[in-house]
Amino acid sequence: MIGRRQFVTFLGGTAAWPLAARAQQPPMPVVGFLRNASPEPDATNRLTAFRQGLKEAGFIEGQNVAIEYRSDQTDRLPLLVADLLSRQVAVIVGNTPSALAAKAVTTKVPIVFVTGGDPVRVGLVASLNRPGGNVTGISFITAELGSKQLGFLRDLRPAAARIAVLVDPKWPLTQGFVSELRAAALPIGQQLIVLNASSGGEIETAFTTLVQRGAGALQVGVGAFMSSQRERIVTLAARHAVPTISPYREFVGAGGLMSYAPSITDANRQAGIYAGRILKGENPGDLPVVLPTKFEFVINLKTAKALGIEIPDRLLIAADEVIE
Repeated sequence: MIGRRQFVTFLGGTAAWPLAARAQQPPMPVVGFLRNASPEPDATNRLTAFRQGLKEAGFIEGQNVAIEYRSDQTDRLPLLVADLLSRQVAVIVGNTPSALAAKAVTTKVPIVFVTGGDPVRVGLVASLNRPGGNVTGISFITAELGSKQLGFLRDLRPAAARIAVLVDPKWPLTQGFVSELRAAALPIGQQLIVLNASSGGEIETAFTTLVQRGAGALQVGVGAFMSSQRERIVTLAARHAVPTISPYREFVGAGGLMSYAPSITDANRQAGIYAGRILKGENPGDLPVVLPTKFEFVINLKTAKALGIEIPDRLLIAADEVIE
């Protein structure tokens, strides 16, 4: 795990330079990479993708840019933002809660967000094309993909009277996610069982409830907590023989049945490119919010076999990737 106060650097950075050479170098810009969940299984992958984006923009960590990584629970984010500002970071990059916390504190330091929802609706920017102010970023809009995911579950289990939805009530995008699902479920008469969970114990309780109430499938909600708990969720889904769909590709890799979403890894790479452009002098308020252009539907046939489920041909045809 990357500690929240750990300075991220590698061999070949300034520490390896002779003292005289260092004295001649201009100050290296520092980028703060801030997230609200700890620990996160995907933190390393996302940071690696972010570094790749920075490299594409002309910045290599340890040579002409440094990265400070901070990660903790949501209620500590203001302290982490204050710490980064005290270190005079040139840009702050964060997920939804982190970017909101940074925006609440500074109107000067550029902020690049990576969000799974509508950044206008949650108050990050004024508009997608002209964000204005000191904030811009990448939206992979997983929160707005809920109705599509629900459709895939209905294609899989058309006779399911009830479908469970597991969400983190503390995540800023959860309310919009649930509202969209209810709006999609109402006209087709699909009953939803919304289950809240913000801890591992509450996830266990949620599965007990969905089994007791006869849910025929499970839709996993958005947010860092849900992503970090994928091993637990996949294990419980297998134990109770419940088919699932998630907004995160990593769930299927861990043994979940289906996922539908853009690539979060690529979103972090795009954030790195934007951070690099800002380091070169561009104004974040002039950089339009980047939206995904490709969505991936992934099915794990091994999991389907273990669950005793036959995937309909129309889903297999629609899938971008099938894991066998």
